[in-house]
Amino acid sequence: MPEIRVSPRERMVLTAIIELYIATGEPVASQAVADQFAHKEGLSSATIRNVMATLGDAGLLEQPHTSSGRVPTASAFRYYVEQITRPDSVLGRIGVTTAIPAPGSSLSEQRRGQIEEIFSGVTSSNEYLERTSHVLALISSGLGVALASGTGDQVLEHIHFSRLSAGRVLAVLVTQSGAVLDRVLALDREMTIFELDTAARYLNETFHGWPIERIRTEIARRMDAERAAYNQLLTSVEELCRKGALTVGEGAQVLYVEGMANLIAAEADRERLKQMLLALEAKQRLVDLLTAYVNGSQQEVRVVVGLDEASPAMQDLVLIGAPARLGGASLGTVAVIAPTRIQYQEMIQAVRYVARLSERILEIPAQ
Repeated sequence: MPEIRVSPRERMVLTAIIELYIATGEPVASQAVADQFAHKEGLSSATIRNVMATLGDAGLLEQPHTSSGRVPTASAFRYYVEQITRPDSVLGRIGVTTAIPAPGSSLSEQRRGQIEEIFSGVTSSNEYLERTSHVLALISSGLGVALASGTGDQVLEHIHFSRLSAGRVLAVLVTQSGAVLDRVLALDREMTIFELDTAARYLNETFHGWPIERIRTEIARRMDAERAAYNQLLTSVEELCRKGALTVGEGAQVLYVEGMANLIAAEADRERLKQMLLALEAKQRLVDLLTAYVNGSQQEVRVVVGLDEASPAMQDLVLIGAPARLGGASLGTVAVIAPTRIQYQEMIQAVRYVARLSERILEIPAQ
């Protein structure tokens, strides 16, 4: 889309309108803006009306009713996010999405303490993600969302096999993201405890730190290339893997969502609320949103204002998301989905803070 440029005066007026609208939820009149700048010369109510008209022509303000004040558009909120997070950016550039660099946290001590208390006692990635959706819903008054990484991002930390009974083996798989997954395998042939220990040792020594998808491919390749030398060992390893020893729930992405009641309370238009809830209740739509906008390989917060590309009913919502990582591997994505009247600076910092907690509160299990 073409760049939209605003003058310093227009930027000052637009910022005041956005912050008044965030605070009150009501259309902003020129007199309310004039009261904000009573100490500044040349910013009378009439001057501000002219500036507001210019901003309206630029697509940054709209007037819900003829006699009402103005409200910011999605483009205005995108501009505002850019200004509060990237002061060195080109003046007035409006983007579809905004990538936020990672300055030091500016959360209040009280807010950090609240977050730390809620995460107290968390010891696994699943607990971390579940608690994340709760805390982000609580402090944003919006939707808290956490999506666990898919199999392709999981990295082997350790695997162990235990013989349960004839033809049944317990596989315990630990990933570097802190996930501990156990599964009972029904084998086609009996395996001794020695065979199971040898298979586990082979996997742990050879493939520690490998992506799990790549391990399965490599085992299949070695079965052909090294069968003569390691026939018995590789046959055992191949069967254990074929029966699901290295399976991390493909096709069943874990999504934690909390705070739907917050959105219900914030939306007065019942028909629009109904459509918005239908859109948000589609799990795959939320998964697609997080996957499309948050890059798990980078450490940055992403802000997307206006989610109408996902659904027209979500045009007045904003997504603030970030990847959570552990030991260099992707743990998942954490995010807030809320009305555009959100407190942007605090929520950007809160999402960043929560995303980085994973490295501090989770420890990679020892082999």
